[in-house]
Amino acid sequence: MMQKSSAAPDRPIIAHRREADGQQQRLEDHLRSVGRLAARNASKLKVATDHGGQSARLDDAGEVLGLLHDLGKYSRAFQDYLGSAVGLIDQDADDFVDAQQLRGRIDHSTAGAQFIWRKLSQRGPVGSLSGQILALCIASHHSGLIDCITPEGEDNFTRRMNKAEQAAHFDEALARIDPAVLERLGELTVGANLSDRLQEIIVSLVKLEHRAERSEKVLQCKFGLLVRFLFSCLIDADRVDTADFERPRARHLRYHGQYSRWEELAGRLEARLEGFSDTNPVNRLRWEVSEHCRLAATRQQGVFTLTVPTGGGKTLASLRFALQHAQLHRLDRVIYVVPFTSIIDQNADVVRRILEPSEMGIEPGSIVLEHHSNLTPEEQTWRSKILSENWDAPVVHTTSVQLLETLFSAGTRGARRMHQLAKSVIIFDEVQTVPLRCIHLFNNAINFLVEHCGSTVVLCTATQPLLNAVNSRKGAARFQPKDEIIPGVQELFAALKRTEVIHRHRAGGWSDNEVAALAAEEVAASGSCLVIVNTRKAALSLYRTCAERLGYPVYHLSTSMCPAHRRKILSQIRQSLDRDYPVLCVSTQLIEAGVDVDFGAVIRHVAGLDSIAQAAGRCNRNGRRVLGRVHVINPADDGLERLCDIREGRNVAQRVLDEFEQDRSAFADDLLGPAGMGRYFDYYFGQRAGEMSYPVLPAATGRDDSLLNLLSENKLAVHDYSQRCKTAPAVPLRQAFMTAGQAFRAIDAPTTGIIVPFGAEGRDLVAQLCGVFDPELQFDLLRRAQQFSVNVFPQVFEALQRAAAITQIGEGIGIYHLRAEYYSNEFGLSQTQAEAMETLYV
Repeated sequence: MMQKSSAAPDRPIIAHRREADGQQQRLEDHLRSVGRLAARNASKLKVATDHGGQSARLDDAGEVLGLLHDLGKYSRAFQDYLGSAVGLIDQDADDFVDAQQLRGRIDHSTAGAQFIWRKLSQRGPVGSLSGQILALCIASHHSGLIDCITPEGEDNFTRRMNKAEQAAHFDEALARIDPAVLERLGELTVGANLSDRLQEIIVSLVKLEHRAERSEKVLQCKFGLLVRFLFSCLIDADRVDTADFERPRARHLRYHGQYSRWEELAGRLEARLEGFSDTNPVNRLRWEVSEHCRLAATRQQGVFTLTVPTGGGKTLASLRFALQHAQLHRLDRVIYVVPFTSIIDQNADVVRRILEPSEMGIEPGSIVLEHHSNLTPEEQTWRSKILSENWDAPVVHTTSVQLLETLFSAGTRGARRMHQLAKSVIIFDEVQTVPLRCIHLFNNAINFLVEHCGSTVVLCTATQPLLNAVNSRKGAARFQPKDEIIPGVQELFAALKRTEVIHRHRAGGWSDNEVAALAAEEVAASGSCLVIVNTRKAALSLYRTCAERLGYPVYHLSTSMCPAHRRKILSQIRQSLDRDYPVLCVSTQLIEAGVDVDFGAVIRHVAGLDSIAQAAGRCNRNGRRVLGRVHVINPADDGLERLCDIREGRNVAQRVLDEFEQDRSAFADDLLGPAGMGRYFDYYFGQRAGEMSYPVLPAATGRDDSLLNLLSENKLAVHDYSQRCKTAPAVPLRQAFMTAGQAFRAIDAPTTGIIVPFGAEGRDLVAQLCGVFDPELQFDLLRRAQQFSVNVFPQVFEALQRAAAITQIGEGIGIYHLRAEYYSNEFGLSQTQAEAMETLYV
């Protein structure tokens, strides 16, 4: 048993003081509460076995993290700082300090990291690894995960663990710790239980990777994911306890895992499915897809593929699998990941109408959570702690950007959600859109979630990428043909074939006038036509050309329009299609994935074959014609100089299109079927294999490197260390977590959400946000504002700032709204004044 300190502070030792009423939270209470929450979070980790996995019982590790994370707050230096900052110490008192000047300068995280490192690092190699894993989480809980070995070859972790008492306050904090906390730490760390339980998961990771490929790179990447998982357990516990103390009413925003039972939710879906008609052949095939998903739900957990042609009913079929699979395996949540914010609205609305039926009096948002906005400010102030999301809901709809940032981004904001990916069914809709540079990182992450976090992953698409066929020594998804949910994929594609692809490549390319003429011909012949282009600039240019030439309504869709605006336009399009009115729509690729529309014909600017297949899914979707026509054309000016992924996909697609014309039998006479798509991805991935490790340039890390390397062996930095010190680093983990996280971008250029005054509701929403000060009310308003926001790239944001076209809402929370004259009812946000103000108010 540890010796407890007889020293007592002159004042109560606190963690926080509530601004609203002056209530103080004792540090002991905060540590014990965070320990309980982190233990619950960490208990989800599993040891991979040949029999499907068993609990690793890492609740002890979570509790230790919680009890130690703020150990340094016991120091007199921190208590004097906190007391001075919140008014508990009089300005004339001897122990008063300038809190403003000291903000962020008093280290309160190193002491707890040193405690666990010193306890475990002497217990052999596995003890050293266990100690470093836990110490990293504690030392990083404010900054985000730190670099172990920096790109300059410095042993940053050891430097932190050797930090002097004057700065770390280890001995002083241990002398002032509450006896009950000290006693519990003794129970958790003196025996072998903690290190033995961590050893179970470590040995499980080693055995699995050695049995698979014996790849040290993949193994170290998995160790890094283990660190991030436990870090998430601590961060979320700390943020939840702090926010709930500072704003007690915020507790009602959380469900803490207390959700509706899966059998109730599955029953609602089954009741809805029973009412669907199977009178036409396409609906009968959709029902068969749904039945296969229901049957597959009884399988053991793992990585599954769901390969279904566009329009085959994947959304509800995959939900059927997820709800029944979650019920059978007692999982916590279903997470539905889509590539674009533009399709979250439709999918979430469909699911919400089924699982949150208004006639049953169910509170909207109590079951289905949408998280796809970047409106929430980055700074973790008391206000944004309440506004931020941690996916505490049974069914979560989010974007691949949010998911990837949860797994790999810097800081604490995204990382806090990672533990919620455990014990979940995670459906990746349109998985082919995962950025190419993220392929190995993504594969390693989903393998970790399935093999060690008790999750099931479903890779869902009509254009299945070969994620299991890439370099396994860097990270390949672990699934096999038997893991496909649909038996007879080729036969299903043949049965659901509703279009023919017409390759109309032309020397010199197609002008806007020529495309407009072809579109007019198709409207005359087929009743409706959808033209899909690769850029917003091309969409606007072609839209204006078509609108000037044609005598019937022409519609425009792009991400310059807020979701509410796009929804309104899509509603008008669907009404016209249902009434067989002539319809022409010019859109960017946002319409390709998951948007349920049925045009008579489609014209597609040439792009990757997966994009062409998605475009074809908007043509003759419900089988109303024998075959719909999909024209693939090359524009005279494609504007793809800076859009590498689209440009390279276009080039490979041209090769496959040419080969299809030469030998259709090799493709089973279906360019967009499994054979054609397999050939496309074989060429595409083979051609770009070197880019799948997420290469980074010297501007980010000081040298040419890759995120996969930085998050695994970190060989280049380790080499520099070894050259200088004449020995390898002593620490087992060498990842440059912070450097990698800061270099990571799920998309090439991060965007900022701007709230736009579209329609009366949008204008009213902006007015309310500008006038509200209650953060709980603002939380609800911001959720509504997701439907009235447009994401813009940095250069556009800066241009709008220079034009004084945007104004910040409130002070310092980083949320902006757009002046009315910069938003057009025709084409959305503009960098110049798009409309006279009175026109917008008609």
